[in-house]
Amino acid sequence: MEIVKCPGIYCGRNGDTSGNFSLCGACPRGTRRNDSNDLSVCELCGDTPYFYDWLFLGFMAMISLLLHWFFIDFTNSRNRTGLVILHISAFIESVLAAILTLLVSEPAGSFSLRSCKVLQLSDWYTMLYNPSPDYTTTLHCTQEAVYPLYTIVMVYYAFSLVLMMLVRPFLSSRFSNHKGTKAIYAALYFFPTLVLVQAVFAGLLYYSFPYILIVTSLITLALHLANFENQDPKSLLKANVTDGRNIAIMVGHWVLHGYAIISITELRDPQLHAPLIALVPFPALFYVLTSYYTDPDKLDQVER
Repeated sequence: MEIVKCPGIYCGRNGDTSGNFSLCGACPRGTRRNDSNDLSVCELCGDTPYFYDWLFLGFMAMISLLLHWFFIDFTNSRNRTGLVILHISAFIESVLAAILTLLVSEPAGSFSLRSCKVLQLSDWYTMLYNPSPDYTTTLHCTQEAVYPLYTIVMVYYAFSLVLMMLVRPFLSSRFSNHKGTKAIYAALYFFPTLVLVQAVFAGLLYYSFPYILIVTSLITLALHLANFENQDPKSLLKANVTDGRNIAIMVGHWVLHGYAIISITELRDPQLHAPLIALVPFPALFYVLTSYYTDPDKLDQVER
């Protein structure tokens, strides 16, 4: 019997050592259809993640860490003493979760990853491309065509949640007088939300996260600086270089700016793109230097 190419974009056949092939269907996890011939054989993916792929995974991991830090600080806005241990704990939990995620991923026991190359947006949403050869029955070929970029993020969130529940309650009660309790409750809400976002919007985030990151970090930086009652440039500068919390917030935003620049350019031309990282302090300096002219309290003086 003549073997014809499988319908659809992602349907493939599994072959055995004797040269026999299965009917068309979903390729097993970690494999993808080879379109170089008409057999549509599911072949093991042997690629390694590109630099941009690692940046995407770093972004998704960074979201949960930033949310931890935000809720630790936000839920204790009246008294922030003793929160450093909780911030450090959140960071260590995230690092350990990332290490464990890499160790359990293929190839197991190493810090490298075996992946399938991302070719197009539809690779993230294979469930929307199940073909109907005779227009009456649907051939279900849903699979992880971007293995393991889709599921590895969820594995990371699972490890992060488990580590948080094992470590943070003890640290909160022992070293910070239960100040981390509300932040833990918040994590129980935002982790499922992050999983849902990854499940639904992973493909869109993959292509847009650098721009989302740079726009969001600029907005949050402006909100941070606008929160100071005294908008005088000297006062703003002094407040952000003498207070430890403000220094950490400023440096954190600069890191996010730099990460976004690297993600957008991918440093394809290091001599051209690397110097752009030196621009990360510019938005903050621009706000400080122009705050006098944009302070609403000065509008009455201008009208006179």
